Amino acid sequence: MISNREQVTEMIIAAKVAKGLKWSEVAEVVGQSKEWSTAACLGQMAFDKPQAEAVGDLFGLSDEAVAWLQIVPYKGSLPTAVPTDPLIYRWYELVNVYGTTLKELIHEEFGDGIMSAIDFSMDLQREPDPKGDRVHVVMSGKFLPYKTY
Repeated sequence: MISNREQVTEMIIAAKVAKGLKWSEVAEVVGQSKEWSTAACLGQMAFDKPQAEAVGDLFGLSDEAVAWLQIVPYKGSLPTAVPTDPLIYRWYELVNVYGTTLKELIHEEFGDGIMSAIDFSMDLQREPDPKGDRVHVVMSGKFLPYKTY
């Protein structure tokens, strides 16, 4: 018996890996974009009945799993709204306190866009300090301007 949508997501990911499929191939079966189809397979969108049945056939899912694919999901990829792991929570706190400052300064310097987390690098070093060693993190992400279309 399936008790939540996350279990179906795990089934889909396991079957996708076992079959060596790409998300674009899944999208062809679904009949939607790869972005939407991927989000739906990962539990962030609801499939209609024909789409759910097609995904079920592709991944060998049970009728129960296919029914779960048609339920409007609770969206969000983190298990909790606020991270509970102490280290991750401090990063969350950093963004809450300094996020608007970073946004303003990046926009002032570069214009309207984002810092990529794909074309990205990070360097983490221990910084000795007599009052207690510090964590020194340098992040570098490509600036991606929003385009008009």
